[in-house]
Amino acid sequence: MKINRHGRYAFSAIHDRADYDWPDGKRLAVYLGMNLEVFSFGEGLGAELAPGGAQPDILNFAWRDYGNRVGAPRMLALFDRLGLPCTALVNSHIYTEAPGLAEAFAARGDEIAGHGRTNAERQGILSESEERTLIEQSTAVLSARHGRKPKGWLGPWISQSHVTPDLLQETGYEYLLDWCHDDQPIWMTTRSGRILSIPYPQELNDIPQIVGRKREGNEFADMIIDAFDVMLEEAKTRPLVMGIALHGYLMGHPHRIKHLERALTYMKANAGDIVWWTTAGAISDHIRGSVDL
Repeated sequence: MKINRHGRYAFSAIHDRADYDWPDGKRLAVYLGMNLEVFSFGEGLGAELAPGGAQPDILNFAWRDYGNRVGAPRMLALFDRLGLPCTALVNSHIYTEAPGLAEAFAARGDEIAGHGRTNAERQGILSESEERTLIEQSTAVLSARHGRKPKGWLGPWISQSHVTPDLLQETGYEYLLDWCHDDQPIWMTTRSGRILSIPYPQELNDIPQIVGRKREGNEFADMIIDAFDVMLEEAKTRPLVMGIALHGYLMGHPHRIKHLERALTYMKANAGDIVWWTTAGAISDHIRGSVDL
């Protein structure tokens, strides 16, 4: 039987790799991936609180809209209280559908990364020319709004075609987040060079856990704490990246955000001197600037 290969990177067991540090001798890089997403009314994709009926699916559309109107601002206030940076993963339509929201994250110095036009669509099913247009359109909006091109990209619905890494590298992106195959950054080969893959979590991600596995905020917070404890110990022997993926319409609800605060407060209290609270873009900059993977 033939096994198809993607050809983007070779196998490498994590314990066989060279050691290195994050800035100032830190060992565990922690970043918050805050998804800022919009959806198309009466059509397209979208996470569901409950099985939807005929369109327009008011129950689920309004539930998701709560995330931008209430949940994300509530989470922004939490990040301010705890003094934590984040990487905002931004649908480019957010600027017209939720004006001021992405700007509020940018104003506090957070990284703005590309996340497609809207999470009502997948890019991986498009033709190459259509996918290039999607990337270019969303990149142009973020660049115009914030005065610089985004360095990183997360596809809407973690959706990639066979040429997505190539298109991202050719559009000027320095890293992507779609591949959740490692706990360290990995170089990926493209047809015109290479692009850095930075770990983005699918386990420590509120959509798979709360929507998919029907876990609640207290369980999700316990998972974050458990993962942190293990990775903090492992980081003594190898540098690691711990991402936490968040959405306003999930962890931004009152009954869940108290548990997110509990987990983040625990992490801050137990970080010692080896945790680097950072952004995905800063991780990319460090690898590109001083680490030979």
